[in-house]
Amino acid sequence: MEHPYGYIKDNKVFLKGFLSQPDRIIGEVKEDEASTLKYFEERFSTIKSKVDNLKKDIEENQNKGSFLMKLIHLKESLLQYDALGDFVPMIEDLNQLESFLEDIIKKNRERNLEIKKGLILEAEAIKDDTDWKKTTEEFKSLKTRWIKTGSVEKEYEEDLETTFNDIIDSFFDNRKQFFEGLALQAEENIKVYESLVAQAQDAFNMADAKRAFEISKKIQKQWKESGKVPADKRQPLWDEFSKINNRIFSRYKRTIQSMPQLSPRDFMRKLETMNEEMKKLSLQEATPSVQAAAKKIQAEWRNLPPSKPKEANLVMRSFIFSTEVVFEKAFLDKLATSKNSDFDKKPIAEQKQIKSTILKDLIHRDQTELETIKGNAENFKSQESDFEIMMKRKLSAYKRKVDVKNFILKELSNK
Repeated sequence: MEHPYGYIKDNKVFLKGFLSQPDRIIGEVKEDEASTLKYFEERFSTIKSKVDNLKKDIEENQNKGSFLMKLIHLKESLLQYDALGDFVPMIEDLNQLESFLEDIIKKNRERNLEIKKGLILEAEAIKDDTDWKKTTEEFKSLKTRWIKTGSVEKEYEEDLETTFNDIIDSFFDNRKQFFEGLALQAEENIKVYESLVAQAQDAFNMADAKRAFEISKKIQKQWKESGKVPADKRQPLWDEFSKINNRIFSRYKRTIQSMPQLSPRDFMRKLETMNEEMKKLSLQEATPSVQAAAKKIQAEWRNLPPSKPKEANLVMRSFIFSTEVVFEKAFLDKLATSKNSDFDKKPIAEQKQIKSTILKDLIHRDQTELETIKGNAENFKSQESDFEIMMKRKLSAYKRKVDVKNFILKELSNK
């Protein structure tokens, strides 16, 4: 029995050859020839519907290239599909559609190539940025954009992937090394804090309350200057450290309060006596014995109660000034000797001249520094009272340094 696209022979159903394909058996007669032919015609309608649906999907979707493999597989299956109908127009349509999709994919891959090259440049630009949190987020964004970007031609794919991943790996390796370094540093810092706690305990165990208090102040300053450690490890150490230092201070306070108390008049008289003794030393040459005497009086002064009456301000300033004169003279002698190996053998007049020259240089340096501090104080005015007090003290200290040197210079000129 004949059919436009096949025939029945020896109870077998044949599909006529097309596109260089030979005739081939696609089935056999089951009941009768008419119903058998109808069955294979319906099969053709089914496959034609699949082709039409694929063409519609490609037309309606944005990502048309994603249908290429499905199209190729469907086209290849048509050559082996058991049905009766005109396969040639369908295959020709799919061939045209395949060329269309390949052209789209080629253009997309060219665009993807440019996008990925741009992402590599972006990654390269930030790979050495040590703002770890911000840069990590930027790399995550780059990675997401990379993944969402489609494929490129096979010849470029491996090199691009390797280059991009190497940059990412380099950044995250650097970040890992940085945080590992921080962890190691934190361990070292913990040892410093533990040492300070031990020093505080040693100080507390001392019999000398004043000496313990001095050590306490020193190690508290060191604590503030020590490095960072995780809060959960630092807090227990701080709790112990502050508890010990509070005990040291309380004991020192009790010791001061238990000391014999002078009447205000006797206290002022003692201050004035010590000031006069220091003033006499300041008018002498800064010999080792004079320096030793000054240090002894200075130590005694420091042992006085920290709270002093307001009327003691002038005496205190005078004492500090005279003390600084003694030690400035000693420093001047040391400078003069270091600059002149035969200084002690030179005539007195020449010794005075050398000291005067050194002093003038020092005064010029201090005066310049004083002016700088004044300028900074004007430029960085603050509403904070602590800042104002700090700047006033700093200015006062530098002014006193200049006044001390001028005092010594005048003394040298009058001798």
